[in-house]
Amino acid sequence: MKSVLMLLATSGLALTASMRADAQLQSVGTLDFPTSATGEAQQHFLRGVAILHSFGWKQAIEEFQAAQALDPDFALAYWGESLNYNHPLQTERDVESPRAVLARLGSTREERLAKAPTARERGFLAAVEDLWGPGDWRERRVAYMEAMARLYDQYPDDDEVATFYSLALLSGARALNDNSLRLEIQGGTIALDVFNRNRNHPGAAHYVIHAFDDPLHAPLALEAAHVFAEISPAVAHARHMPTHIFIQHGMWDYVSNHNQSAYDVARSLWQPGDSVGDAVHALDWGQYGDLQRGDYARARVWIERLEVVAEESDGQARAVSTLPLVKARYIVETEQWQIEPITEDSSAHTLLATGLSAVRTGDLTAAEQAAQILSRRASEGGTALADRWEQIMYREVAASIHAARGEADDAIRLMDEALEILTTMRPPRGSADPIKPTYELYGELLLELDRPADAIEKFQTSLLRLPERPRSLLGLARALEQTGDQAGAEEQYRKLTAVWGDRESVTRL
Repeated sequence: MKSVLMLLATSGLALTASMRADAQLQSVGTLDFPTSATGEAQQHFLRGVAILHSFGWKQAIEEFQAAQALDPDFALAYWGESLNYNHPLQTERDVESPRAVLARLGSTREERLAKAPTARERGFLAAVEDLWGPGDWRERRVAYMEAMARLYDQYPDDDEVATFYSLALLSGARALNDNSLRLEIQGGTIALDVFNRNRNHPGAAHYVIHAFDDPLHAPLALEAAHVFAEISPAVAHARHMPTHIFIQHGMWDYVSNHNQSAYDVARSLWQPGDSVGDAVHALDWGQYGDLQRGDYARARVWIERLEVVAEESDGQARAVSTLPLVKARYIVETEQWQIEPITEDSSAHTLLATGLSAVRTGDLTAAEQAAQILSRRASEGGTALADRWEQIMYREVAASIHAARGEADDAIRLMDEALEILTTMRPPRGSADPIKPTYELYGELLLELDRPADAIEKFQTSLLRLPERPRSLLGLARALEQTGDQAGAEEQYRKLTAVWGDRESVTRL
């Protein structure tokens, strides 16, 4: 058995978007993962594991397949490749590819496990056998989490067992629809323990960020966020991921700049036929960061880039579906109200932005049309996440219509219903969803209804959920001012000025 330490880059070459992928992949982090393999196959395996920890799926697959070519019976090389075909924190999309990978190692579970020469390696392989075996994807992810728990009990001092178990807990929480954060805290604690021993471990830093990605626990991950992008600068997701924590701290310059970096890496690695997911994700979040900074010109650039990505990728669904989101978000965040043509097929984001625009410009007929479409979708929907968002968006538009008509009771009832739905969901993770945050809109409507004292609490809650968000700072300042708290209002205006400076956003107040 051979224990190998992953080495950092020694070439000293600058990492730029124009560099070839092999040069970019010189720096991937440091980890210790002994296996029964030796030599070059083990080196490819280690690089694959390090990149897998950063969710660099395509790059990691290449490394694991290189290890397989050198050592066709190297069981963990197939284990590693199988973990790259589905995002562990999202809904399963492809179960056949990882099953086909394992089938290349052997035709049955027993045959495959026999090729793992140590109990530890068999433990890793048995866990993915559960993950890619028969049954519902949720049940399989829970089974995988339980298998990794058993392995962790056997090898509590093994950092690779610990980090993969940490991620299994985060994945299991989503499979179980457990919004208590219990499993996240457990997984984050394990990952943080590894991070404190090895600050250059890509999985430890990464999973700390995912585990503590909520307004209450985000401070626990701030150090890991600062470190992670430097651990794996070759992987777009690694450059993007710290912004999950930067958003939770209202660090808008960091959100913009890190997603710019992530986009550059994703574009440099992309080839026709590849997924554009990493590039689209960075474009989405980068635009949100610039909108919060009040840099509306740069926010428009992100939309233009996404239009190019959608065209060059032959209209991949991820790019096409994100375009309405970033366009609608721009309208709502800048308050440059615009009534778009809408149909039954319009995205919920477009319907929300158009509905709010119509209310603000006095076209209540158009607002009613948007509300009616959202209402039909909300009534037809169920408890799925997308359905609940549409149920909230309908109430946001409908409440805004009632408020514009001076129908305070109906407006408040609808916003209270929206908050009831919101409380069944996870705390905010990233950019505002819906694109008009519910507590923020509630506060604005209460100001319109001449209830500033009630609005204060809504804006304060909005800022607890979305720290340093400028529109909520502005609303709170106005509410405090209207209740006679001039000192409190001035404090919020100072915070807003620190975020927006003298950018275009200030001229539109």
